[in-house]
Amino acid sequence: AGALGGISALIIGFFCIRLTKVYFAMLTLAFSQIVWAMAFKWNSLTGGDNGFVGVPFPQFLDSNVLFYYFTLGVVAASLFLLRKVVNSPFGRILTTIRENPERTKFIGIHVKLFQLVAFMISGIFAAIAGALFGIFNHSVFPDILFWPASAEVLIMSLLGGIYNFFGPVVGAAILIFVRMQVTSYTEHWPVILGFTLAFLLFFFPGGVMGFIQARFPRLGGKR
Repeated sequence: AGALGGISALIIGFFCIRLTKVYFAMLTLAFSQIVWAMAFKWNSLTGGDNGFVGVPFPQFLDSNVLFYYFTLGVVAASLFLLRKVVNSPFGRILTTIRENPERTKFIGIHVKLFQLVAFMISGIFAAIAGALFGIFNHSVFPDILFWPASAEVLIMSLLGGIYNFFGPVVGAAILIFVRMQVTSYTEHWPVILGFTLAFLLFFFPGGVMGFIQARFPRLGGKR
């Protein structure tokens, strides 16, 4: 799953990294909608709107408890590897590109190449997460490829804080908890999600971790 995700991200990223800012976001959204349409219509390969049903646990993970600990191990290993990437020279160059891509390019660094590799790495780990999600639910449907799913991932990052390594993890935990509580009382979760995004952008642009760091600087630096 990781290899397939990396290859797909490499192909899509080859086109997306040519644009920046809102144009980059719109092009990645366009590609996600293309993939969703293919998954929804290509019945012979994806099952169409029926998706894949009856996805089994692997033979060595024949219970929910074992799968839980396996997933926990995969998450821990992924965080460890990503932390290594962030703290490596490669990660520091990515930080420099984020802060000032023009100056980074001026000193001789191939900005687009580093962005493409980062795009591919994100695709690898997203594919691993998707595989675990499919096994956990014993099914996969095209709806998971529709744009609201991508929006939720973005909101998780904004909620936790995009400048803190553990920000997206914190944001994911908070958003999932809130969604579980809200959906038990109302079906208007997408509306609440939209208001949440607007609230974050206006009042907490640094997210939860950014808010905490602003008041307790010793808890971690910008990353």
